Amino acid sequence: MRDKRIKWLILWIPTLTIGLWEYVRHAFLLPYLSMELGNLLAPFIVLAVTLTLVRGLFQRLEQSQSELNREKAMKAALQEREQLAGQLHDGIAQSLFLLAVKLDQLDRVADREPVRELAGQLRETVRAVHEDVRQAIANLRMPPSAEDAAWVLPLRELLGETAGILDAEAEFRWSIPDGSLSGKEKVELHACLREALINVRKHAKAQRVTVIGETIEGGGFRCRVEDDGVGFAGDPLQAPGRFGLRMVRERARKMGWTFKAERRGDRTVFELSKEGTKKR
Repeated sequence: MRDKRIKWLILWIPTLTIGLWEYVRHAFLLPYLSMELGNLLAPFIVLAVTLTLVRGLFQRLEQSQSELNREKAMKAALQEREQLAGQLHDGIAQSLFLLAVKLDQLDRVADREPVRELAGQLRETVRAVHEDVRQAIANLRMPPSAEDAAWVLPLRELLGETAGILDAEAEFRWSIPDGSLSGKEKVELHACLREALINVRKHAKAQRVTVIGETIEGGGFRCRVEDDGVGFAGDPLQAPGRFGLRMVRERARKMGWTFKAERRGDRTVFELSKEGTKKR
């Protein structure tokens, strides 16, 4: 529903409610309802309709405005990246190219071998820097991926540290759009995944550790920390000393997420998921 239509509905619903109430009261309820009681009930009826219908419209309007603000912020960031890429291309990249051309000319006219050798070394350095600048320009013009979100990067680093301590292989796959999570969801999800990785570091003795974040239908998500370590016997949440996992379960419960800690074949899986909104 478009914002303009939502605004008109917010304006018209109370008016239509009181008009409908007055019509029903005079057409059908007048023999049974006094004028004073009808006048007294009118504001409560409008209030009830407002709380049930208009409040929902306000929430949809706020959600729409929030999405619009995120799109504007993303567009502004992309414009800044494009502007910076243009400045690099028109400034530093062009200057490096001209410098490489001048060095080629120097190499051709130099009559001494040390000069030609030095010119060749400088040319290779300039070309390497030029290639780095071109790569930086390409990266700036490429939209940032979900894995590059600021709050996700510490998880990648912790996964790398964990794999380094265990001398294990690490894999990080993350495709949850940054804008699809609220600030509170990011904080809680970061804390839960961090605790799961620390648990792997302490107990798993794994050779491979994987962190996966993916979207599911309807706008939900599923995050997993997997390892091929020694696993556990029974319910890990009931094991002595596993306070961290109980904390994760409690955090998930408060957020309305589903938390699982189980053995799947030769892998131990800690999973957090949020169900998406079903489309009708």
